[in-house]
This record gives sequence, structure tokens and C-alpha cells, in this order.
Amino acid sequence: MFKVPAQGPVGMMMGVVFAATPIDEKSPSSELSLEELSLYTSPQPRLRYVEPPAGQLEQGVTTVRQATQPYITWGQGVYGKVKPIVDDAVQMGKDGYVYLQNPPPEFYPRAGVIGFAGILGLFLARGSRWKKLVYPTGLMAIGASVYYPQKASEMAKATGDGIYDYALQAYVAMEQLVKPAPKPLKEKVEKSAKEETKA
Repeated sequence: MFKVPAQGPVGMMMGVVFAATPIDEKSPSSELSLEELSLYTSPQPRLRYVEPPAGQLEQGVTTVRQATQPYITWGQGVYGKVKPIVDDAVQMGKDGYVYLQNPPPEFYPRAGVIGFAGILGLFLARGSRWKKLVYPTGLMAIGASVYYPQKASEMAKATGDGIYDYALQAYVAMEQLVKPAPKPLKEKVEKSAKEETKA
């Protein structure tokens, strides 16, 4: 232990200095490498994540989610198919609103005549549900075809083609129901062999 005198204002303070013992260069334990200094390296973490066990609420939510997954998938498919139809209907409504804001000059009288034909059809169709469906629709179609003959002919042609296709499909289905099922080839051969032996 050495006492070092200081000069100036610091000289009034006395300090004690401890000297280090001389290092023996032959001993390997006295030297430290850079990897051993904690300033340059960090110790490997010994932490490990452990999944906590699922509680009763989590298990219930998982069960509900697995049970509803097919229905959610089905609903998404239906939504994908229905959404364009709804969008088209909304766009048609907007277009109709814009059209009615500035209609052609003859629109309202024509719409009145077509509407009156429908009301007349309801009045004439008293008593039968079939008449209540056919008379107003038929009279309104006749009234619309008077004012819009080109569109009426296009619609009549499309409707006629559709009715023809449905009638053809119904005819084929009825023919398959009425016609007996074809017998297998083996039965035909056996039957013809029996007839030949009898003759």
C-alpha cells in the first residue's frame, strides 16, 4: 500500500492506492480471452417457451369453430354467387331512377295504359287463381307489345325458344319413363336359343 501525495488543492486530500500483485506469466488461469469477457459476449439463453394448457373456454371455442366451418364455407360460396345478382339488381334500380328523373315525353301515358290493362285483367279474373295470374299478365303484355313491338317480338322469340327446349326435354324424359328398359344381351341370346330348340 502506497500513499501518493498530490499537489494543489487536490494535495490536501490524501488517498490510498492499492498495487496489484505481479502476474505470473506461466499460469494459464490468470489470462482471460475476449470470449470470456461478458462485455463482448452474451450468455446463451436458457429459456424455453412452454405452451400453456388449453382452458375450457378455448376448447369450447375450438369445438364451435370446427362445427361451423362447413356452414361458413357454404355461406361464402352462396355469397359469391348471390352478390353479382344483387349488384345487378341495385344497378338496375339506379338506372331506373335516373331514367325516371328525365323520362321520354311519351313514357308516362304508355306506362298508364299498360298499368290500366293490368288492373282490368285483375277485375276480369275474379274467382280463379289461375285467371288472376294469366289475365293481368296477358293484358299487360298485349299493352306493352302495342307500344314496344320490336322488344315484344324479341321477347316472344326468346320465350318461344325456351318453351320449345323445355317441351323437348319433357318429351325425352317421358319417352324414357314409358319405354321399357333394354334387356341385357345375355338374356336375349338365351331367349333366342330356347325358341330355336322349341322349333
